[in-house]
Amino acid sequence: MNDSKERKKGAILSYVSIIVTTIIQLIYTPFLIRKLGQSEYGLYSLVQSIIGYLTVLDLGFGNAIIVYTAKYRAQKKYDEEKKLHGMFFLIFCIIGIVAAVIGLVLYFNVNNLFEKTMTSEELRKAKIMMLILTFNLAITFPFSIYASIISAYEKFTYQKLLSIVSTILKPLIMIPLLLFGYKAITMSIVITVVNIIVLLSNYLYCKNKLDIKIKFHGFDKVLFKTIFTYSFFIFLSVIVDKVNWSVDQFVLGAVSGTIAVSVYSVASQINTLFINLSTAISGVLLPKMSKMVSKNATSDELTAEFIKVGRIQWLIIFLAISGLVLFGKEFIILWAGDDYLMSYYVAIILTIPISLPLIQNLGISIMQAKNKFKFKAIATSVMAIVNVISSIFLAKKYGPVGSAAGTAISLIVCNVVIINIYYYKVINLNVIKFWKSILKMTIPFIIPVACILVIKYITSLTGIISVIVYGSTYTLIYIIIAYKLSINKYEKDLFNGFMKKLKLR
Repeated sequence: MNDSKERKKGAILSYVSIIVTTIIQLIYTPFLIRKLGQSEYGLYSLVQSIIGYLTVLDLGFGNAIIVYTAKYRAQKKYDEEKKLHGMFFLIFCIIGIVAAVIGLVLYFNVNNLFEKTMTSEELRKAKIMMLILTFNLAITFPFSIYASIISAYEKFTYQKLLSIVSTILKPLIMIPLLLFGYKAITMSIVITVVNIIVLLSNYLYCKNKLDIKIKFHGFDKVLFKTIFTYSFFIFLSVIVDKVNWSVDQFVLGAVSGTIAVSVYSVASQINTLFINLSTAISGVLLPKMSKMVSKNATSDELTAEFIKVGRIQWLIIFLAISGLVLFGKEFIILWAGDDYLMSYYVAIILTIPISLPLIQNLGISIMQAKNKFKFKAIATSVMAIVNVISSIFLAKKYGPVGSAAGTAISLIVCNVVIINIYYYKVINLNVIKFWKSILKMTIPFIIPVACILVIKYITSLTGIISVIVYGSTYTLIYIIIAYKLSINKYEKDLFNGFMKKLKLR
């Protein structure tokens, strides 16, 4: 019962975190872009993207720790749990050292990679930021085991609250520094300091609240081989995600320069918001899926969870997608400036294709819990190669829009078509029933969206007030239609329960 409450609180706090992050982005990002300038903002985004590649050195072990800790707890195998934690803390320490070495190699090769598209001052700043963010990542790996343990113990309230605090803390520290003239290098330092605070908080929570004392109990080769077999394909999937969402910025930095990267980065922030909207619920359900599978849950039971979560995700994501299509162009111009008009088209190209697999994220957790992630990892790896090749070709010809198109094509072919067939044939999830349910709940929105689209283009939007009025009116209409025509009894009960809690507070 407590775990169920934690999952509900975790999902709610995930959405609170998304709202807080969105509000901060609305206020902070335009300020940041104007204070840094388009070129330096693009430079900062590029370096972050490059160092972000090194997070794949996790090798999928973080996810494996969550799954195996949850299983050992369900089976009351506490000695195996302690052995697991001790062994992987040592492994993460080694990975941290490897990350530091690779980061230094990148540092010494910045000139070779970007001297054709960057000035000497940009190269100097890039190298300094590379060092700072490499240090940040190197110390993150050993301490990341504590975040995985907290997730496995389903302590989502603490975890999400900490995430909200760290999200707020970064701009609170950085805004005064930007006003005093500090720029991208200082941002890298602030991010590192806040991250260290989060890592130490997780360590103290595990030690004092969960009574976790990590000690090395020897290296269990059999256990490591079992977990590595599982995590290797998670690792492949992480690489694919990094390629799909970071390669475009890397390619644009090499062939078009920092301004093109800046344009893409604004669209990428919007795309990240969509990804977060989908993982707010599914992100807290991996331990539950692991327990269900270990207790031999039927395909019908797993499909029911799959549809239940997917419907809730689609209600939220379709509101965001339709809102982006209707009001996104005017919003981005008001938010980031006229120079970022192309970001709207890049955002549309990225978010519409990804919205479909995002509402099926629980299927990924089910595959992981069943240890049947191999096919998805291989399929998405092949499509990542296609993405890289097509993005390079299209970026040279069409800039940010072209590179986004290359990513979108690979997403549709792999994550929409191929993976749905795999869900149906191998995982035994009834995806036909899933998509019928999603289509049925979408139909009531089609005419209102079309009408608002016509009205919007007849009247035209000018100024922030118009965007807010139109956006708020559309959101209200969407909620009314959803409640009256689209959602089922379970979803109405969730909504009514949430509204009652708001009234009580």
